[in-house]
Amino acid sequence: MYKGERMVLRFSRGQRVAHWALAVSFFVLLFSGLTLMIPSLAPLAKGGVARMIHRVFAVVFMLVPVYYALADRKGLQALITESFRYDRDDLLWLLRMPRYFFGRVKGMPPQGRLNAGEKIHHALIILTFITISLTGLVLWFGKGNLSQNEFLGMVMLHDIAMYIMVILTIGHLYFTFVYGALQGMVTGYVNEKYAALEHAKWLASIKAEKTADGKLPQSKSA
Repeated sequence: MYKGERMVLRFSRGQRVAHWALAVSFFVLLFSGLTLMIPSLAPLAKGGVARMIHRVFAVVFMLVPVYYALADRKGLQALITESFRYDRDDLLWLLRMPRYFFGRVKGMPPQGRLNAGEKIHHALIILTFITISLTGLVLWFGKGNLSQNEFLGMVMLHDIAMYIMVILTIGHLYFTFVYGALQGMVTGYVNEKYAALEHAKWLASIKAEKTADGKLPQSKSA
């Protein structure tokens, strides 16, 4: 980032807090859950500490959407809507995704605030979040009322959803560092040149809402 560059707000404070709360709680749930699943890690679960940590952070995990709704209701609604809505440019982007995977952005179809890959990522995160939360609640509070097959079915669904989220997280981290996108989720702002290259339609929509003094709303200079 160079001094004088114009920066555009992409993520609000509420969105950033929700993102990091979900990320931290997910990793704690993942590692505390592994101590309950993998025999070689069983000693770490002795005394019920790992189970207690898992339950505490399960509550944090499930409350993230509640916080998101309270802190930035419009942002949450936009995220859900965008994640499940695709246009022709999105479909073309997906066809050219192999180029993007290897760091080639030029020539990709113009995208909105979320590119097509991010839309699929968020859609799957939403679906796996719901599955993990519901099955987790059933296993926590309804274990005594489940048959053995029902219990094993809930455990399987819970674990599969978590594994899918792990894969999504690995992909998310890969693209974050390949494209230097971490700054956006730390400060909320992205470089206008980056926005023009990665999210041209979103940037154009912002420019269409210029204020009377000609400045971009939600923008600043670095």
